Amino acid sequence: MDPNNLNDFDTTNTYDHYDAFFQPDYDRYMRDYESYQHYMSLCEQEAGGSSSGPIRRRRYIYREREEAEERLIDDYFGDDEYEPKYPEETFRRRYRMSSTLFNKIVNDILSYDVQPIPEYFTYFSSRLDATGRKSIGPILKCTSAIRQLAYGTAPDAFDEYLQIAERTSRECLDNFTKCIHVLYNHKFLRRPSATDIEKTYKLHEEKHGLPGMLGSIDCMHWDWKNCPKSLHGQFKRRDHKYPTLMLEAVADQRLWIWHAYFGVPGANNDLNVLYGSPLFDDEIADIAPECPFIVNGHTYRKGYYLADGIYPEWSTFVKTFSVTRDAKTFKFKTVQEAARKDIERAFGVLQGRWGIIRQPARAMQINNLKRIMYCCIILHNMILENEGFEVNLNHMFVSPEPNMVRSWVERCDLHVRKAKELRDRKTHIDLRQDLVEHLWNNQ
Repeated sequence: MDPNNLNDFDTTNTYDHYDAFFQPDYDRYMRDYESYQHYMSLCEQEAGGSSSGPIRRRRYIYREREEAEERLIDDYFGDDEYEPKYPEETFRRRYRMSSTLFNKIVNDILSYDVQPIPEYFTYFSSRLDATGRKSIGPILKCTSAIRQLAYGTAPDAFDEYLQIAERTSRECLDNFTKCIHVLYNHKFLRRPSATDIEKTYKLHEEKHGLPGMLGSIDCMHWDWKNCPKSLHGQFKRRDHKYPTLMLEAVADQRLWIWHAYFGVPGANNDLNVLYGSPLFDDEIADIAPECPFIVNGHTYRKGYYLADGIYPEWSTFVKTFSVTRDAKTFKFKTVQEAARKDIERAFGVLQGRWGIIRQPARAMQINNLKRIMYCCIILHNMILENEGFEVNLNHMFVSPEPNMVRSWVERCDLHVRKAKELRDRKTHIDLRQDLVEHLWNNQ
């Protein structure tokens, strides 16, 4: 067929004879047009309008949550007539806490009456849905949240037993962490008072032979699997497979975590975290309680933290020797490194107890990860108190208001003076030498 001869074309064809030259373009146009029509149908479907395109509906799964709640109560809680199926040891292993503490948390959430009541507290109340069916009970919702924290599994991992969908489980965890932070943050994630500091001094002197020790400080990384690509530059580092977020914490010998600062991008080191941490804010503002101690005949006004080699030589840190010169420094190096393992033990217990922070995080927002981390730390301290760690609410430290009577110049001078005292290298060296002599003389 000669394309230049118009008589060779079939006159019965519905297309114009120029379509013979542009058939590939026509096919591509039709494919694009069909794709556009399908896209518009999906948009109309999402907007609630009618469309001739395919209709995609979510399949409804009927979940027997009433039977699941009865089975859960029979298995772990029992009633006045019957004992629970599983003993208390099994409850502690699966809930990471005693049944008494778990019931206390549930009751505190349900009895919260500060007006206006936030939505995340009313979420755990039993209500009726549009069909008149009773909603999921508070024990089921709190159990779902605790199991996700303890095992680090996907939100729908316990759907077969708890009869809770994936989205509902995710909402349970999010609202549960908010409630825990509001209810217990002021008690279980607070700064130590003067009474707490004196008890900590005594505890560490008996256990480690180090007077004036407040605890150990270090940082921990939490892998962030679903970190957005746009944030990889500041959260990713070479020695980790995924981007990470950093936690700075201070723990004592009993593994009580007195200070927690979480959310710093993982590309930083421990020094960068320290410079942005609120650990010494009260010290700089001159509102921290003063608890002096005596070591080797010298009096020091503030306690100190045991730290590793990356931390600076400040008056509030005690570091070990990189090279020992004699038997005295070797003795101090052995004791300091052994005592500094308290914070490593605290990180290990925290990750072992709450598997969600041992595995790469799946959340997409940093705020969700922060709430999960602080919730795990608060529950960690609550479990310690429930197991016998004494917390006296009558001596809780409340930061006094800054003295606004001072002028601007006086406040600036105070800030400079306190910062200089905090970073005094001479005090750091003198304190470490006094501790060397103290350990050698009391061995």
